[in-house]
Amino acid sequence: MTLSSGRRPWPPRTGRRRTASVAAAMAAVFLAVGPSSAAGPVSPAHPAPLGIGDPLFPQLGNPGYDVTAYDIAFAYHRQDRPLDAVTTIEARATAPLRTVNLDFAQGVVDSVRVDGARARFATAGEDLVITPSAPLRKGAAFRVTVRHTSDPRSGMNGGWVRTSDGLAMANQANAAHRVFPCNDHPADKARFTFRITAPKSLTVVAGGLPGQRVRKGSRTVWTYRLAHPMATELAQISIGRSAVPRRTGPHGLPVRDVVPAADRARLEKWLARTPGQLAWMEKKAGRYPFETYGVLIAHATTGFELETQTLSLFERDLFTSDQLPRWYIESIMVHELAHQWFGDSVSPRRWSDLWLNEGHATWYEALYADERGKASLERRMRKAYGQSDAWRAEGGPPAAPEAADPGQPIGIFRPVVYDGSALVLYALRQRIGRAAFERLERRWVLRHRDGVASTADFVRLASTVAGRDLSGFLHPWLYGRKTPPMPGHPDWKQTEKETTKGAALPGARAGRHAVRHAVPWAVKPG
Repeated sequence: MTLSSGRRPWPPRTGRRRTASVAAAMAAVFLAVGPSSAAGPVSPAHPAPLGIGDPLFPQLGNPGYDVTAYDIAFAYHRQDRPLDAVTTIEARATAPLRTVNLDFAQGVVDSVRVDGARARFATAGEDLVITPSAPLRKGAAFRVTVRHTSDPRSGMNGGWVRTSDGLAMANQANAAHRVFPCNDHPADKARFTFRITAPKSLTVVAGGLPGQRVRKGSRTVWTYRLAHPMATELAQISIGRSAVPRRTGPHGLPVRDVVPAADRARLEKWLARTPGQLAWMEKKAGRYPFETYGVLIAHATTGFELETQTLSLFERDLFTSDQLPRWYIESIMVHELAHQWFGDSVSPRRWSDLWLNEGHATWYEALYADERGKASLERRMRKAYGQSDAWRAEGGPPAAPEAADPGQPIGIFRPVVYDGSALVLYALRQRIGRAAFERLERRWVLRHRDGVASTADFVRLASTVAGRDLSGFLHPWLYGRKTPPMPGHPDWKQTEKETTKGAALPGARAGRHAVRHAVPWAVKPG
Protein backbone atom coordinates (compact mmCIF):
# COMPACT_ATOMS: atom_id res chain seq x y z
CA MET A 1 0.00 0.00 0.00
CA THR A 2 1.08 3.54 -0.68
CA LEU A 3 -0.83 6.37 0.94
CA SER A 4 -1.50 9.96 0.05
CA SER A 5 -3.62 12.92 1.01
CA GLY A 6 -5.74 14.16 -1.85
CA ARG A 7 -3.46 15.66 -4.46
CA ARG A 8 0.03 14.54 -3.70
CA PRO A 9 2.44 17.12 -2.34
CA TRP A 10 5.91 17.73 -3.68
CA PRO A 11 8.41 16.51 -2.50
CA PRO A 12 6.88 13.04 -3.00
CA ARG A 13 5.75 10.56 -0.36
CA THR A 14 8.04 8.00 1.03
CA GLY A 15 1.41 1.89 0.17
CA ARG A 16 -0.16 -23.35 -2.60
CA ARG A 17 2.91 -24.57 -1.37
CA ARG A 18 3.02 -23.55 2.25
CA THR A 19 5.95 -23.69 4.60
CA ALA A 20 3.44 -24.80 7.24
CA SER A 21 -0.27 -25.48 7.16
CA VAL A 22 -2.66 -22.61 7.71
CA ALA A 23 -3.80 -24.33 10.87
CA ALA A 24 -0.25 -24.21 12.19
CA ALA A 25 0.08 -20.59 11.13
CA MET A 26 -3.10 -19.58 12.91
CA ALA A 27 -2.04 -21.54 15.98
CA ALA A 28 1.33 -19.81 15.94
CA VAL A 29 -0.33 -16.40 15.96
CA PHE A 30 -2.71 -17.46 18.71
CA LEU A 31 0.02 -18.94 20.91
CA ALA A 32 2.41 -16.07 20.32
CA VAL A 33 0.05 -13.32 21.36
CA GLY A 34 -2.41 -15.13 23.60
CA PRO A 35 -6.17 -15.27 23.27
CA SER A 36 -8.45 -12.30 22.98
CA SER A 37 -11.11 -11.75 25.57
CA ALA A 38 -13.29 -14.29 23.80
CA ALA A 39 -10.92 -16.55 21.92
CA GLY A 40 -12.39 -19.95 22.69
CA PRO A 41 -15.55 -21.89 21.87
CA VAL A 42 -18.70 -20.17 23.02
CA SER A 43 -22.10 -21.45 24.05
CA PRO A 44 -24.64 -21.33 21.21
CA ALA A 45 -26.95 -19.56 23.65
CA HIS A 46 -24.41 -16.80 24.23
CA PRO A 47 -22.83 -15.82 20.90
CA ALA A 48 -19.71 -13.71 21.24
CA PRO A 49 -17.13 -12.29 18.84
CA LEU A 50 -13.89 -14.24 18.68
CA GLY A 51 -10.41 -13.40 17.46
CA ILE A 52 -7.01 -15.01 17.15
CA GLY A 53 -5.48 -12.38 19.40
CA ASP A 54 -3.48 -10.40 16.85
CA PRO A 55 -2.09 -7.46 18.87
CA LEU A 56 -3.16 -4.88 16.27
CA PHE A 57 -6.58 -6.37 15.42
CA PRO A 58 -7.46 -8.72 18.30
CA GLN A 59 -11.02 -9.41 17.09
CA LEU A 60 -10.04 -10.36 13.53
CA GLY A 61 -9.70 -13.95 12.43
CA ASN A 62 -11.33 -16.90 14.16
CA PRO A 63 -9.80 -19.99 15.77
CA GLY A 64 -10.90 -23.55 15.18
CA TYR A 65 -10.85 -23.91 11.41
CA ASP A 66 -8.81 -23.35 8.25
CA VAL A 67 -10.52 -21.95 5.15
CA THR A 68 -9.40 -23.68 1.96
CA ALA A 69 -11.63 -21.94 -0.60
CA TYR A 70 -14.15 -19.13 -1.11
CA ASP A 71 -16.74 -19.08 -3.88
CA ILE A 72 -18.43 -15.67 -3.84
CA ALA A 73 -21.34 -14.63 -6.07
CA PHE A 74 -22.44 -10.99 -6.29
CA ALA A 75 -25.41 -9.52 -8.15
CA TYR A 76 -24.74 -5.84 -8.88
CA HIS A 77 -27.63 -3.44 -9.50
CA ARG A 78 -26.20 0.04 -9.10
CA GLN A 79 -23.59 1.61 -6.84
CA ASP A 80 -26.07 3.06 -4.34
CA ARG A 81 -27.85 -0.25 -3.70
CA PRO A 82 -26.70 -3.32 -1.78
CA LEU A 83 -25.50 -6.24 -3.85
CA ASP A 84 -27.21 -9.60 -3.43
CA ALA A 85 -24.58 -12.19 -2.55
CA VAL A 86 -23.94 -15.83 -1.78
CA THR A 87 -20.65 -16.70 -0.08
CA THR A 88 -19.67 -20.37 0.05
CA ILE A 89 -16.74 -21.32 2.26
CA GLU A 90 -14.91 -24.65 2.20
CA ALA A 91 -13.02 -25.25 5.44
CA ARG A 92 -11.55 -27.87 7.75
CA ALA A 93 -12.03 -27.89 11.51
CA THR A 94 -8.78 -27.74 13.47
CA ALA A 95 -10.66 -28.21 16.76
CA PRO A 96 -14.08 -29.55 17.79
CA LEU A 97 -16.64 -26.83 17.01
CA ARG A 98 -20.15 -26.30 18.33
CA THR A 99 -20.22 -22.88 16.66
CA VAL A 100 -18.38 -21.36 13.72
CA ASN A 101 -17.56 -17.65 13.78
CA LEU A 102 -17.08 -15.65 10.60
CA ASP A 103 -16.05 -12.00 10.42
CA PHE A 104 -18.88 -10.07 8.76
CA ALA A 105 -20.36 -6.58 8.98
CA GLN A 106 -22.18 -4.14 6.71
CA GLY A 107 -24.60 -6.64 5.23
CA VAL A 108 -27.84 -8.44 6.05
CA VAL A 109 -27.81 -12.22 6.37
CA ASP A 110 -30.83 -14.05 4.97
CA SER A 111 -29.87 -17.67 5.63
CA VAL A 112 -26.97 -19.96 6.51
CA ARG A 113 -26.41 -23.61 5.66
CA VAL A 114 -23.66 -25.91 6.90
CA ASP A 115 -23.11 -28.95 4.66
CA GLY A 116 -26.48 -28.29 3.08
CA ALA A 117 -28.48 -28.22 6.32
CA ARG A 118 -30.00 -25.01 7.64
CA ALA A 119 -28.07 -23.58 10.56
CA ARG A 120 -28.97 -21.08 13.25
CA PHE A 121 -27.03 -17.81 13.24
CA ALA A 122 -26.67 -14.65 15.26
CA THR A 123 -24.51 -11.53 15.17
CA ALA A 124 -22.06 -10.58 17.89
CA GLY A 125 -20.04 -7.43 17.35
CA GLU A 126 -18.66 -7.81 13.81
CA ASP A 127 -18.94 -11.61 13.89
CA LEU A 128 -21.54 -13.89 12.36
CA VAL A 129 -21.90 -16.78 14.84
CA ILE A 130 -23.21 -19.96 13.21
CA THR A 131 -24.55 -23.00 15.04
CA PRO A 132 -24.54 -26.12 12.84
CA SER A 133 -27.27 -28.71 13.34
CA ALA A 134 -24.58 -31.03 14.75
CA PRO A 135 -21.15 -30.20 16.23
CA LEU A 136 -18.16 -30.46 13.90
CA ARG A 137 -15.42 -32.86 14.87
CA LYS A 138 -11.73 -31.98 14.64
CA GLY A 139 -10.41 -32.72 11.18
CA ALA A 140 -13.81 -32.61 9.52
CA ALA A 141 -14.17 -30.84 6.17
CA PHE A 142 -17.28 -28.68 6.04
CA ARG A 143 -19.03 -26.15 3.83
CA VAL A 144 -20.78 -22.97 4.94
CA THR A 145 -23.13 -21.16 2.56
CA VAL A 146 -24.31 -17.67 3.53
CA ARG A 147 -26.97 -15.76 1.60
CA HIS A 148 -26.54 -12.08 2.37
CA THR A 149 -26.31 -8.56 1.04
CA SER A 150 -23.13 -6.56 0.59
CA ASP A 151 -23.61 -2.84 1.13
CA PRO A 152 -21.34 -0.34 -0.68
CA ARG A 153 -23.00 2.72 0.77
CA SER A 154 -20.75 3.10 3.82
CA GLY A 155 -17.30 3.07 2.30
CA MET A 156 -15.51 5.27 4.83
CA ASN A 157 -14.30 2.21 6.72
CA GLY A 158 -12.99 0.41 3.66
CA GLY A 159 -14.38 -2.44 1.62
CA TRP A 160 -16.30 -1.35 -1.46
CA VAL A 161 -15.07 1.88 -3.09
CA ARG A 162 -17.57 3.82 -5.17
CA THR A 163 -16.00 4.97 -8.43
CA SER A 164 -17.40 7.43 -10.96
CA ASP A 165 -19.22 4.61 -12.75
CA GLY A 166 -19.32 1.60 -10.44
CA LEU A 167 -17.38 -0.12 -7.69
CA ALA A 168 -13.93 -1.41 -6.77
CA MET A 169 -12.51 -2.92 -3.58
CA ALA A 170 -10.04 -1.68 -0.98
CA ASN A 171 -10.03 -4.19 1.89
CA GLN A 172 -6.69 -3.53 3.58
CA ALA A 173 -6.21 -3.92 6.45
CA ASN A 174 -9.41 -5.14 8.11
CA ALA A 175 -12.29 -4.45 5.72
CA ALA A 176 -12.86 -7.62 3.66
CA HIS A 177 -15.50 -8.66 6.19
CA ARG A 178 -17.41 -5.50 5.29
CA VAL A 179 -17.88 -7.05 1.84
CA PHE A 180 -18.33 -10.79 2.43
CA PRO A 181 -18.28 -13.25 5.38
CA CYS A 182 -14.78 -14.57 5.88
CA ASN A 183 -11.95 -15.41 8.22
CA ASP A 184 -10.50 -11.93 7.86
CA HIS A 185 -6.84 -12.36 8.73
CA PRO A 186 -3.89 -12.81 6.34
CA ALA A 187 -2.71 -15.88 8.25
CA ASP A 188 -5.63 -17.85 6.73
CA LYS A 189 -5.09 -17.71 2.97
CA ALA A 190 -7.40 -19.59 0.61
CA ARG A 191 -8.29 -19.98 -3.04
CA PHE A 192 -10.97 -17.69 -4.46
CA THR A 193 -13.61 -17.87 -7.18
CA PHE A 194 -15.73 -14.80 -7.97
CA ARG A 195 -19.02 -14.85 -9.92
CA ILE A 196 -20.41 -11.39 -10.62
CA THR A 197 -23.70 -10.61 -12.35
CA ALA A 198 -23.97 -7.07 -13.74
CA PRO A 199 -25.77 -5.14 -16.49
CA LYS A 200 -24.36 -6.07 -19.91
CA SER A 201 -23.28 -2.44 -20.48
CA LEU A 202 -20.67 -2.76 -17.71
CA THR A 203 -17.34 -4.56 -17.61
CA VAL A 204 -16.36 -6.70 -14.64
CA VAL A 205 -12.78 -7.70 -13.85
CA ALA A 206 -11.54 -9.46 -10.73
CA GLY A 207 -8.27 -10.89 -9.50
CA GLY A 208 -7.03 -14.00 -11.29
CA LEU A 209 -7.94 -15.25 -14.74
CA PRO A 210 -11.37 -15.11 -16.42
CA GLY A 211 -13.55 -18.17 -16.66
CA GLN A 212 -16.86 -18.57 -18.41
CA ARG A 213 -18.87 -15.46 -19.28
CA VAL A 214 -22.60 -16.00 -19.74
CA ARG A 215 -25.16 -13.53 -21.12
CA LYS A 216 -28.57 -13.74 -19.41
CA GLY A 217 -30.93 -11.27 -21.03
CA SER A 218 -29.84 -7.76 -20.11
CA ARG A 219 -27.21 -9.01 -17.66
CA THR A 220 -23.90 -10.86 -17.84
CA VAL A 221 -22.39 -13.32 -15.39
CA TRP A 222 -18.59 -13.01 -15.16
CA THR A 223 -16.39 -15.64 -13.49
CA TYR A 224 -12.81 -15.24 -12.24
CA ARG A 225 -10.55 -17.68 -10.39
CA LEU A 226 -7.24 -17.15 -8.65
CA ALA A 227 -4.75 -19.96 -9.16
CA HIS A 228 -2.91 -19.22 -5.91
CA PRO A 229 -4.14 -18.78 -2.34
CA MET A 230 -4.91 -15.22 -1.29
CA ALA A 231 -5.45 -13.28 1.92
CA THR A 232 -8.93 -11.77 2.22
CA GLU A 233 -7.52 -8.22 2.35
CA LEU A 234 -6.15 -8.64 -1.19
CA ALA A 235 -9.41 -9.42 -3.01
CA GLN A 236 -10.30 -7.14 -5.92
CA ILE A 237 -13.38 -6.70 -8.13
CA SER A 238 -13.93 -3.81 -10.55
CA ILE A 239 -17.39 -3.05 -11.97
CA GLY A 240 -17.80 -0.12 -14.33
CA ARG A 241 -17.57 1.33 -17.84
CA SER A 242 -14.04 0.13 -18.30
CA ALA A 243 -11.55 -0.66 -21.02
CA VAL A 244 -9.31 -3.70 -20.52
CA PRO A 245 -6.07 -3.26 -22.53
CA ARG A 246 -4.02 -6.45 -22.79
CA ARG A 247 -0.34 -7.06 -23.41
CA THR A 248 2.31 -9.69 -22.66
CA GLY A 249 4.88 -9.65 -19.88
CA PRO A 250 7.99 -11.77 -19.28
CA HIS A 251 7.70 -15.49 -20.13
CA GLY A 252 4.41 -14.87 -21.91
CA LEU A 253 2.70 -13.63 -18.73
CA PRO A 254 -0.78 -12.24 -19.55
CA VAL A 255 -1.00 -8.61 -18.47
CA ARG A 256 -4.42 -6.98 -18.33
CA ASP A 257 -5.22 -3.52 -17.08
CA VAL A 258 -8.55 -1.95 -16.15
CA VAL A 259 -9.08 1.76 -16.81
CA PRO A 260 -12.00 4.14 -17.33
CA ALA A 261 -12.94 3.65 -20.99
CA ALA A 262 -12.80 7.38 -21.68
CA ASP A 263 -9.20 7.56 -20.42
CA ARG A 264 -7.72 4.60 -22.25
CA ALA A 265 -5.60 6.56 -24.73
CA ARG A 266 -4.49 9.07 -22.12
CA LEU A 267 -3.30 6.36 -19.74
CA GLU A 268 -1.62 4.10 -22.29
CA LYS A 269 1.87 5.53 -21.73
CA TRP A 270 1.69 4.41 -18.09
CA LEU A 271 0.21 1.00 -18.81
CA ALA A 272 2.95 0.28 -21.33
CA ARG A 273 5.55 0.48 -18.52
CA THR A 274 4.32 -2.63 -16.69
CA PRO A 275 6.12 -5.37 -18.72
CA GLY A 276 9.46 -3.62 -18.21
CA GLN A 277 8.77 -3.18 -14.51
CA LEU A 278 7.92 -6.88 -14.22
CA ALA A 279 11.22 -7.77 -15.90
CA TRP A 280 13.10 -5.44 -13.53
CA MET A 281 11.49 -6.99 -10.44
CA GLU A 282 12.19 -10.52 -11.69
CA LYS A 283 15.89 -9.66 -11.83
CA LYS A 284 15.72 -8.63 -8.18
CA ALA A 285 13.35 -11.15 -6.59
CA GLY A 286 12.91 -14.04 -9.01
CA ARG A 287 10.07 -15.04 -11.27
CA TYR A 288 6.71 -13.29 -10.84
CA PRO A 289 4.69 -15.50 -8.47
CA PHE A 290 1.19 -15.38 -10.01
CA GLU A 291 -0.76 -16.21 -13.17
CA THR A 292 -1.43 -12.65 -14.37
CA TYR A 293 -0.84 -9.00 -13.45
CA GLY A 294 -2.19 -5.59 -14.24
CA VAL A 295 -3.18 -2.23 -12.81
CA LEU A 296 -6.70 -1.07 -11.99
CA ILE A 297 -6.95 2.70 -12.37
CA ALA A 298 -10.10 3.82 -10.59
CA HIS A 299 -11.78 7.19 -10.96
CA ALA A 300 -12.19 7.50 -7.20
CA THR A 301 -10.57 9.12 -4.20
CA THR A 302 -9.16 6.56 -1.79
CA GLY A 303 -6.08 8.28 -0.39
CA PHE A 304 -3.89 5.30 -1.26
CA GLU A 305 -2.77 2.80 -3.87
CA LEU A 306 -3.19 -0.87 -3.00
CA GLU A 307 -1.50 -4.17 -3.91
CA THR A 308 -4.64 -6.24 -4.48
CA GLN A 309 -3.47 -9.64 -5.74
CA THR A 310 -2.77 -9.73 -9.51
CA LEU A 311 -4.62 -6.39 -10.01
CA SER A 312 -3.14 -3.44 -8.11
CA LEU A 313 -5.47 -0.52 -7.36
CA PHE A 314 -4.43 3.05 -8.24
CA GLU A 315 -6.20 6.39 -8.12
CA ARG A 316 -6.73 7.98 -11.52
CA ASP A 317 -5.39 11.31 -10.24
CA LEU A 318 -1.92 9.81 -9.72
CA PHE A 319 -1.57 9.51 -13.50
CA THR A 320 -3.45 12.61 -14.62
CA SER A 321 -1.89 15.17 -12.27
CA ASP A 322 0.84 17.42 -13.65
CA GLN A 323 2.44 17.85 -10.21
CA LEU A 324 4.62 14.73 -10.18
CA PRO A 325 7.51 13.67 -12.42
CA ARG A 326 7.19 10.58 -14.55
CA TRP A 327 9.95 8.63 -12.82
CA TYR A 328 8.29 9.10 -9.45
CA ILE A 329 4.93 7.78 -10.64
CA GLU A 330 6.71 4.76 -12.11
CA SER A 331 8.42 4.13 -8.77
CA ILE A 332 5.00 4.03 -7.07
CA MET A 333 3.87 1.52 -9.68
CA VAL A 334 6.91 -0.57 -8.78
CA HIS A 335 6.03 -0.28 -5.08
CA GLU A 336 2.68 -1.99 -5.63
CA LEU A 337 4.20 -4.49 -8.06
CA ALA A 338 6.87 -5.46 -5.52
CA HIS A 339 4.09 -6.27 -3.07
CA GLN A 340 3.01 -9.14 -5.31
CA TRP A 341 6.13 -10.93 -4.02
CA PHE A 342 6.34 -9.25 -0.61
CA GLY A 343 2.92 -9.20 1.06
CA ASP A 344 0.79 -11.09 -1.47
CA SER A 345 2.71 -14.28 -2.28
CA VAL A 346 4.45 -14.11 1.12
CA SER A 347 1.85 -12.73 3.53
CA PRO A 348 2.39 -11.59 7.14
CA ARG A 349 1.75 -14.18 9.82
CA ARG A 350 0.35 -11.38 12.00
CA TRP A 351 -0.14 -7.70 11.37
CA SER A 352 2.94 -6.80 13.42
CA ASP A 353 4.93 -8.36 10.55
CA LEU A 354 3.64 -5.59 8.26
CA TRP A 355 7.16 -4.15 7.99
CA LEU A 356 8.09 -7.14 5.81
CA ASN A 357 5.45 -6.00 3.29
CA GLU A 358 5.91 -2.24 3.27
CA GLY A 359 9.63 -2.16 4.01
CA HIS A 360 10.37 -4.36 1.01
CA ALA A 361 7.98 -2.54 -1.32
CA THR A 362 9.53 0.78 -0.30
CA TRP A 363 13.01 -0.71 -0.77
CA TYR A 364 12.33 -1.66 -4.39
CA GLU A 365 10.51 1.62 -5.04
CA ALA A 366 13.65 3.46 -3.87
CA LEU A 367 16.05 1.11 -5.66
CA TYR A 368 14.16 1.59 -8.92
CA ALA A 369 14.50 5.38 -8.67
CA ASP A 370 18.17 5.05 -7.69
CA GLU A 371 19.09 2.80 -10.61
CA ARG A 372 17.49 5.24 -13.02
CA GLY A 373 19.60 8.06 -11.64
CA LYS A 374 16.61 9.99 -10.35
CA ALA A 375 16.87 9.75 -6.57
CA SER A 376 19.87 8.49 -4.60
CA LEU A 377 19.11 5.45 -2.43
CA GLU A 378 21.89 6.34 0.00
CA ARG A 379 20.66 9.91 0.35
CA ARG A 380 17.11 8.72 0.94
CA MET A 381 18.29 6.23 3.58
CA ARG A 382 20.40 8.85 5.30
CA LYS A 383 17.39 11.16 5.49
CA ALA A 384 15.28 8.29 6.84
CA TYR A 385 17.97 7.51 9.42
CA GLY A 386 17.80 11.09 10.65
CA GLN A 387 14.05 10.74 11.23
CA SER A 388 13.99 7.15 12.47
CA ASP A 389 14.00 7.82 16.21
CA ALA A 390 11.09 10.24 15.80
CA TRP A 391 9.15 7.68 13.76
CA ARG A 392 9.78 4.99 16.38
CA ALA A 393 8.62 7.30 19.14
CA GLU A 394 5.45 8.15 17.20
CA GLY A 395 4.46 4.67 15.99
CA GLY A 396 6.64 2.06 17.65
CA PRO A 397 9.59 0.15 16.16
CA PRO A 398 9.24 -1.52 12.74
CA ALA A 399 8.39 -5.04 13.98
CA ALA A 400 6.30 -3.94 16.97
CA PRO A 401 4.07 -1.14 15.67
CA GLU A 402 1.53 0.42 17.97
CA ALA A 403 -2.15 -0.08 17.33
CA ALA A 404 -4.07 2.56 15.43
CA ASP A 405 -6.33 5.02 17.16
CA PRO A 406 -9.95 3.86 17.53
CA GLY A 407 -11.80 4.09 14.25
CA GLN A 408 -8.59 4.57 12.25
CA PRO A 409 -7.46 1.04 11.32
CA ILE A 410 -5.40 2.29 8.42
CA GLY A 411 -3.38 4.27 10.96
CA ILE A 412 -0.96 1.36 11.36
CA PHE A 413 0.52 2.45 8.02
CA ARG A 414 2.90 4.97 9.57
CA PRO A 415 6.27 6.22 8.29
CA VAL A 416 8.12 3.63 10.38
CA VAL A 417 6.71 0.77 8.28
CA TYR A 418 7.72 2.47 5.01
CA ASP A 419 11.12 4.18 4.91
CA GLY A 420 11.72 3.28 8.56
CA SER A 421 11.54 -0.41 7.59
CA ALA A 422 13.39 -0.03 4.29
CA LEU A 423 16.13 1.42 6.50
CA VAL A 424 16.34 -1.94 8.31
CA LEU A 425 16.93 -3.66 4.97
CA TYR A 426 19.60 -1.11 4.07
CA ALA A 427 21.34 -1.75 7.39
CA LEU A 428 21.18 -5.51 6.78
CA ARG A 429 22.70 -5.11 3.31
CA GLN A 430 25.43 -2.96 4.80
CA ARG A 431 26.16 -5.70 7.35
CA ILE A 432 26.12 -8.84 5.15
CA GLY A 433 27.05 -7.37 1.77
CA ARG A 434 25.13 -6.87 -1.44
CA ALA A 435 25.57 -10.42 -2.81
CA ALA A 436 24.34 -12.14 0.36
CA PHE A 437 21.44 -9.70 0.67
CA GLU A 438 20.29 -10.41 -2.88
CA ARG A 439 20.46 -14.17 -2.24
CA LEU A 440 18.37 -13.66 0.89
CA GLU A 441 15.67 -11.79 -1.00
CA ARG A 442 15.30 -14.51 -3.61
CA ARG A 443 15.34 -17.33 -1.07
CA TRP A 444 12.77 -15.56 1.11
CA VAL A 445 10.10 -15.31 -1.57
CA LEU A 446 10.83 -18.81 -2.88
CA ARG A 447 10.80 -20.52 0.52
CA HIS A 448 7.54 -18.90 1.66
CA ARG A 449 5.74 -18.65 -1.69
CA ASP A 450 1.95 -18.89 -1.37
CA GLY A 451 2.29 -18.95 2.41
CA VAL A 452 2.69 -16.79 5.48
CA ALA A 453 5.86 -15.84 7.31
CA SER A 454 6.97 -13.88 10.34
CA THR A 455 9.74 -11.57 11.43
CA ALA A 456 11.36 -14.50 13.25
CA ASP A 457 11.33 -16.47 9.98
CA PHE A 458 13.13 -13.60 8.24
CA VAL A 459 15.79 -13.32 10.94
CA ARG A 460 16.43 -17.07 10.80
CA LEU A 461 16.78 -17.12 7.04
CA ALA A 462 19.01 -14.04 7.03
CA SER A 463 21.29 -15.79 9.55
CA THR A 464 21.40 -18.92 7.41
CA VAL A 465 22.26 -17.01 4.24
CA ALA A 466 24.88 -14.89 6.01
CA GLY A 467 26.44 -17.94 7.71
CA ARG A 468 26.26 -16.34 11.17
CA ASP A 469 23.66 -15.52 13.78
CA LEU A 470 22.18 -12.09 13.00
CA SER A 471 19.55 -12.04 15.75
CA GLY A 472 21.69 -9.82 17.98
CA PHE A 473 22.22 -7.39 15.12
CA LEU A 474 18.63 -7.31 13.85
CA HIS A 475 16.77 -7.28 17.15
CA PRO A 476 17.50 -3.61 18.02
CA TRP A 477 16.83 -2.59 14.43
CA LEU A 478 13.45 -4.29 14.50
CA TYR A 479 12.35 -3.84 18.11
CA GLY A 480 14.41 -1.03 19.60
CA ARG A 481 12.96 2.34 20.57
CA LYS A 482 16.24 3.92 19.42
CA THR A 483 17.84 3.43 16.01
CA PRO A 484 21.19 1.59 16.16
CA PRO A 485 24.34 2.93 14.47
CA MET A 486 24.34 2.39 10.70
CA PRO A 487 27.07 -0.03 9.54
CA GLY A 488 29.53 1.75 7.29
CA HIS A 489 28.14 5.19 8.12
CA PRO A 490 29.29 6.19 11.62
CA ASP A 491 28.64 9.83 10.74
CA TRP A 492 24.88 9.35 10.27
CA LYS A 493 22.96 11.09 13.05
CA GLN A 494 19.38 11.70 14.14
CA THR A 495 18.12 15.02 12.83
CA GLU A 496 14.46 15.07 13.95
CA LYS A 497 13.26 15.51 17.51
CA GLU A 498 11.07 12.78 18.96
CA THR A 499 7.33 13.32 18.94
CA THR A 500 4.63 12.20 21.27
CA LYS A 501 2.23 9.46 20.20
CA GLY A 502 -0.26 10.72 17.65
CA ALA A 503 1.60 13.96 16.90
CA ALA A 504 2.17 14.84 13.27
CA LEU A 505 5.67 14.35 11.91
CA PRO A 506 7.31 16.79 9.53
CA GLY A 507 5.89 16.06 6.09
CA ALA A 508 3.06 13.91 7.42
CA ARG A 509 -0.65 14.65 7.40
CA ALA A 510 -3.11 13.77 10.13
CA GLY A 511 -6.01 11.40 9.73
CA ARG A 512 -6.87 8.44 7.53
CA HIS A 513 -4.83 9.52 4.50
CA ALA A 514 -1.77 10.62 6.44
CA VAL A 515 0.36 7.89 7.02
CA ARG A 516 2.52 7.90 3.97
CA HIS A 517 5.03 10.66 4.43
CA ALA A 518 7.03 12.99 2.26
CA VAL A 519 10.76 12.33 2.37
CA PRO A 520 12.66 15.26 0.89
CA TRP A 521 15.57 13.31 -0.56
CA ALA A 522 17.41 14.94 -3.45
CA VAL A 523 15.54 14.45 -6.72
CA LYS A 524 15.81 15.29 -10.35
CA PRO A 525 12.28 16.14 -11.49
CA GLY A 526 11.34 14.94 -14.93
